[in-house]
Amino acid sequence: MDSDEKVALIREAMEELKAIDIRVLPVAEKTQMMDYMVICSGTSNIHIRSITDQIVERLKEHDIKGVRREGYGEARWILMDFGDVVAHVFDPEDRQFYGLEEFWEREKPIAA
Repeated sequence: MDSDEKVALIREAMEELKAIDIRVLPVAEKTQMMDYMVICSGTSNIHIRSITDQIVERLKEHDIKGVRREGYGEARWILMDFGDVVAHVFDPEDRQFYGLEEFWEREKPIAA
């Protein structure tokens, strides 16, 4: 499955659970670590975990396993690494504080 298909599945899972302010950032020209970053917010720790669980289940249904996941315990910022796509599910305050969208939108490409 290519990165565009993964992004579509992640976005669908986020939309199904009413994630807030879903953003897809193409970052392939800025880093070699990933092609896309998908970011959204949840309304509570339970909502953030539910969105995360839905994303993981959706990708497992398409034989994408072995996801690396960080931050599930506190559920204020959960990061899921699918290799070429990284998904972030944030508490709104933490999302604003860390400003990933602003950082990646202004970041210049890294020379190889």
